Amino acid sequence: MDANINNINCAEACVKGCVLGDQCPNKEYAEAANEFINSTSLDQMLAMAEEAIRKKRTAPPQWIIPEFPES
Repeated sequence: MDANINNINCAEACVKGCVLGDQCPNKEYAEAANEFINSTSLDQMLAMAEEAIRKKRTAPPQWIIPEFPES
């Protein structure tokens, strides 16, 4: 079963709930997310989202220059 734990794609396999149960490698993140949701009001979450969007819009553009292999 341990080999399957490392090869599972949680985004696809766990759409309706975790299929690994107590062996889930992301269990600590799920617990932290649940704690955040339970302790943060919707108004606070919306304010955080608005601030993140504002920062992204006012940030300077990030240019990605591709590296071409030398011929």
